[in-house]
Amino acid sequence: MKSDLEIAREAKIENIEHVAKRYGIERGDIDLYGDVKAKVKLSILDRLKARPNGKYIDITAISPTPLGEGKTTNTVGVTMGLTHIGKKAACVIRQASLGPVFGIKGGAAGGGFAQVIPPEDLNIHLTGDIHAVQAANNLACAFLDNHIKSGNELGIVPDSINIRRGMDINDRDLRQVITGLGGSNNGVPRETGFDIAVASEVMAILALAEDIHDMRKRLGRIVVGFNKEGKAVTCEDIKVAGAMTAILRDAIKPNILQTIGGSLAFVHAGPFANIAHGNSSIVADRVALKVADYVVTESGFGADMGAEKFVNIKCRASGLVPDAVGLVATIRALKNQSGNFKVKPGKPLPDGLVKEDLKSLESGLPNLTRHVQNCVSFGLPVVVAINVFGTETEKELEMVRKAALAAGASDCVISEVFAKGGQGGAAFAQALVKACELPKKFEFTYQLDQPIKKKVEAIAKKIYGADGVDFSADASKRIKSFEEAGFKNLPVCMAKTQYSFSHDASLLGAPSGWTLPIKDARLSAGAGFVYLICGDMMTMPGLSKKPGGENIDIDKDGNIIGMF
Repeated sequence: MKSDLEIAREAKIENIEHVAKRYGIERGDIDLYGDVKAKVKLSILDRLKARPNGKYIDITAISPTPLGEGKTTNTVGVTMGLTHIGKKAACVIRQASLGPVFGIKGGAAGGGFAQVIPPEDLNIHLTGDIHAVQAANNLACAFLDNHIKSGNELGIVPDSINIRRGMDINDRDLRQVITGLGGSNNGVPRETGFDIAVASEVMAILALAEDIHDMRKRLGRIVVGFNKEGKAVTCEDIKVAGAMTAILRDAIKPNILQTIGGSLAFVHAGPFANIAHGNSSIVADRVALKVADYVVTESGFGADMGAEKFVNIKCRASGLVPDAVGLVATIRALKNQSGNFKVKPGKPLPDGLVKEDLKSLESGLPNLTRHVQNCVSFGLPVVVAINVFGTETEKELEMVRKAALAAGASDCVISEVFAKGGQGGAAFAQALVKACELPKKFEFTYQLDQPIKKKVEAIAKKIYGADGVDFSADASKRIKSFEEAGFKNLPVCMAKTQYSFSHDASLLGAPSGWTLPIKDARLSAGAGFVYLICGDMMTMPGLSKKPGGENIDIDKDGNIIGMF
C-alpha cells in the first residue's frame, strides 16, 4: 500500500472556498489562507443562530499502544462514511503539536484513505495558532517576572507562582530551569520550568472560550501566583491580559480543511489529553453543528482521558450534550493489554499481535469492557468500532464483538476506513446514525459543589477503578489554598499516562487493588479547572533516541517528505 503522504498527494483537493460553500459557509464568513485552508469568522454563529444543531458524536478509544490505534483516522473516516451514506457530515479534530510530529507519533491528520488534507499544512504550523498560544503564554510570564523585578508591588510570593513558560517542542532539558541568572539586570533568580505549549492554560482557554470576549475574560482570570495573604494574583492584575488577547485575535477563529472524500474538516486547538483536557474547541463544534447534520468530534487518547474530560470539562463549559459515542478498538491493542507483549516504535510488532492469539486477546478484553462501561456511565449510547489492519481472524473479531455488547455497547462493527475510506466507514456511520436516535440520560461523574479531593476520588474510583487516592503533602497544601482562595467549585483535569487506567503505564488491562498518587496540583482558573498531576507524569515530553524528525526533510521540489 502507498504511504499516507503519497495517498494524500494523489487525492483530489478542492479550493476550500468551494468546500465551504457546499456547507452553507459564504465567502464573507471566512478568511482564506491560500487555496486549501481558511479560518471561519465567529460572526457566522449570529447569521445561522436560527438553524437547529446537527447530531453531535464524540469519538474516543480504548487504551492505546505507543503506535496509536487509529482514533483520528476513524474520526475522519466515519465522517467520510456518513458522507458516503448520504449524510451532510463534518469532523472536528485537534491541531497537531510539533512535539509529536518531530517525536514519535508523527502526524495528526488521520491515515491511509481517511485523512484530512493537505497533511503537511495540518501538521506543521497550519495557520499559526499554536505559535500564538505559545507567544501569549510567554508574554504573561515575561510580564510576571518583570513585575517582580520592578518592585513586586502586588506582593507575589515567588514559591506560589502558578504559570510556566511554554514551547511546542519536546525538550526535556527545559523541564526544570533557573531563570534570572547573571546579576540584577537580568531579573530575580527563581526555579521554574517549561511545559509543552499545547498543555498550557492558554491553549485550554482557546479550546473552551465561547468567543473573543469570553477568551479575554478567561485570560484575565489566569492566576499567576498568590500574595502573602493567600489572595490570587491574575493576568488582569499584572496588566497583560489585553495584550495576550491581541496576540490570539485570529487564533480564536476555527480553521477549516477537507477530508480525502471532500467532507468539511474543522481543525482547531490542540490540548494534550494525557496532560491537558484533550479536546478540540467549543467554537469549532458550535460552527460545525450549524453547518452539518452530523458532527464528529474527537477526544484524545482513551475514554478514561479525553472522553472523561470531554464530558466533565468541555460539555460543562459548552452546555452541549453528545448524542452518541464511538469507541475505537483494535485487536492488537487489546492483545497488548494482556501484558504479554512489548511494543516499541520503529520495531516490528511481536508475532502474537499480528497472528491469532485468543488467550492474549481474552486477557486484554477487560480494558475494552471498562471503557465501554465508563461511556455508558455518562448515559450515552456507545458504538464500538474495531479498526482492522488485515491480520485479524474471524474468531478474534467475534470475541471482541461479544465482549463489547456484553459491556453495554449498542453495536460493534468493523471499520475499514484506513484501506477503503468512506466506503470502509459506512457500517460505523450507519451504527452511529442509529445510536443517535437511542434514548440517553446524560450524567457527569461528579458534582461541582463537591470538594476538590472528592471530585478526584470520584474519577479515580468510578472511571479508573482505583481503590482510593493518595495526595502528597504539596498537593494537599495547594488544593487547600485553591479552595480557600475561592476555587472550590471548579471541575478537575487529571494529568496521567494514557497507556493505563492507572498512573503506571505497566498496569495494563483493567487493574484493581491500587491507589492513585497525586503528586502536585495546579490551578487553571482562566480555563476553569484544577489540574492534578498523577504519579510521575511530565508536562514537557522528551525526544526518543531516534526522533521521527530525523526523517523529515524536503525534496528537490521543496515538498516535505518523511513525515509518515
